[in-house]
Amino acid sequence: MTALPRLFQPFTIRNCEIKNRIFSTGHDTTMPTTGVPNEKLAAYHQARAEGGAGLIIMQVAGVHETARYTSHLIMATTDDCIPGYRAVVDACRPYGTKIFGQLFHPGREIMESQDGTAPVAYAPSAIPNERFHVMPRPLSKAMIREIINGYADAALRLQKGGLDGVEIVASHAYLPAQFLNERTNQRDDEYGGSFENRLRFTREVAEAIRAKVGPDMVIGLRISGDDKDYNGLQEHESLAAIVALDDVMDYFNVIAGSSASFGGAVHIAPPMAFANGYVAPFAAAVKAKVRAAVLVAGRINQPQDAEKILGSGSADLIGMTRAMICDPDMPRKAEAGRLDDIRACIGCNQACIGHFHAGYPISCIQHPETGREMVYGVRKPIQRKKKILIAGGGPGGMKAAAVASERGHEVILCEAGERLGGQALLAQMLPSRAEFGGIVTNLTREVQLGGAEIRTRTKVTRALVEIERPDAVIIATGAKPRSALNAGIEGVEGGHVVNAWDVIRDQVNIGSSVVVADWRCDWIGMGLAEKLARAGCRVRLCVDGYMAGQRIHQYVRDHWVGELHKLNVEIIPYARLYGVDGDTAYFQHATSGEPIIFEAIDTVVASLGHERHADLEDELADWSGEVHVIGDCLTPRTAEEAVLEGLKVTAEI
Repeated sequence: MTALPRLFQPFTIRNCEIKNRIFSTGHDTTMPTTGVPNEKLAAYHQARAEGGAGLIIMQVAGVHETARYTSHLIMATTDDCIPGYRAVVDACRPYGTKIFGQLFHPGREIMESQDGTAPVAYAPSAIPNERFHVMPRPLSKAMIREIINGYADAALRLQKGGLDGVEIVASHAYLPAQFLNERTNQRDDEYGGSFENRLRFTREVAEAIRAKVGPDMVIGLRISGDDKDYNGLQEHESLAAIVALDDVMDYFNVIAGSSASFGGAVHIAPPMAFANGYVAPFAAAVKAKVRAAVLVAGRINQPQDAEKILGSGSADLIGMTRAMICDPDMPRKAEAGRLDDIRACIGCNQACIGHFHAGYPISCIQHPETGREMVYGVRKPIQRKKKILIAGGGPGGMKAAAVASERGHEVILCEAGERLGGQALLAQMLPSRAEFGGIVTNLTREVQLGGAEIRTRTKVTRALVEIERPDAVIIATGAKPRSALNAGIEGVEGGHVVNAWDVIRDQVNIGSSVVVADWRCDWIGMGLAEKLARAGCRVRLCVDGYMAGQRIHQYVRDHWVGELHKLNVEIIPYARLYGVDGDTAYFQHATSGEPIIFEAIDTVVASLGHERHADLEDELADWSGEVHVIGDCLTPRTAEEAVLEGLKVTAEI
């Protein structure tokens, strides 16, 4: 019997029975390429259905031509979308998974255009947003009626596509929320002014959908409790709207955050700095007031946390989207009691929503098979069992060992240090980054399940290769910090210049006044700045780019910038380290070339990138066997590339 009895109890919404309490929230995937669901999207959702998800809520579908908030949006404005929806349903139905779809209009929240020119955005009133700097055009009553009819027509198309329900997206300050919010709705007609008038748009949308689809289809509302925005909806306002709409909704799917501001948008996919399940208290407040079902999401990445929320009576279904991006089989493993085998999401945002914002199909740094189901969803059978020696136990080496051994090869994974993990062991030591260490735990478990032999304190050399006589060697030996001396920084011999790794390990004295020279513009510089500021140092973070955290996902970066501001860290962009002279640090402005000088500095912390470990590759240059080089020792990048390359190489050997 499962140790999670509530999580695997069925639940019925209207006439739709859902086999368990785990659902995937609607989230953009960047997989549809022509405005309709496609084969790639069907394969993506099939993996989650096969893995045990009770309910999948598909990503947003535009209900009107003015709803195109990205260039890769599904559009439900014509019947062209129906075959694609049917394909997704057909892929998921054999596993008993129910499928809902989101109906969407962004209002003023337009994040990109279709052709590079700025589109006209429509909203209840001409109130601009902060994040995208969009000044919308007020909706006419004729267009409001057109959009309401668009919701209903789109719902009918989704019904014809075989979906079990539709979800009106009023979360994150999208159009229905813009009508609800008296600060963004300043109309003086029947759609503005009083609470009832501001509620009218959402009510009429729900009523129009019901009239169009009939009595059986599920209709729900996704809504943010707290927009986390100075100008957004607050919990008491959202709760009042939910209670007032209880008679026309079958469920409420609650979340937090707003697309309209930098601070609010962080909550669209909250990073690891946020507590698990932090929206559950608002869900409990909703559940106490309504007859409809209550769904909740927000950093719920472990089945134990989901079970706890259900046990408290806070919600009926639990959104675990990134948990199933990271491990599509999470529900099935949890039901079988295999909790230690679950690959837990670490909230890094790098390849999931990070890919979406960069315009690429979503994936996962720990599980690059996600988004690539049609290529790597099924392991190829091996033609001949080979002996594979892997040098380096970082994320790339571990992924290679896991996949190769799972496919049936004989695998020896060697790590020169005492522990597997590579640079991830450093990342987890920084403030608010402890969860990153989960990648080590997860990949180690994958290696163990695959059956690979693990040898720590074992450096792979040409001599060891000759002794073991493998068929193939995979070099995943990583990189080391690029020294200030190698970077050509003047005066480093006489100044107190230390590298980032030594600071993270607390192996050097720092003093009270510090400059962090951050060439990488990623998590290392920001993490060092926070660590040293919390230790009482005066910190200046000099980034050789246009902003701190330039190369990490915007929600991670934006939240972190706020934390650094609270800690009085001074951030200086466009600052290239030039030299040091005693207690003076010299930087050069990256565009003007003018000097930036800091005096009375105790320490310069150099985060100047990495240099690959090339020794083993050089040693094996004339070796007759099969050699593959992956990760940072190919060229320094991130864990994402290392893990993906570990998969690619061993999927084909």
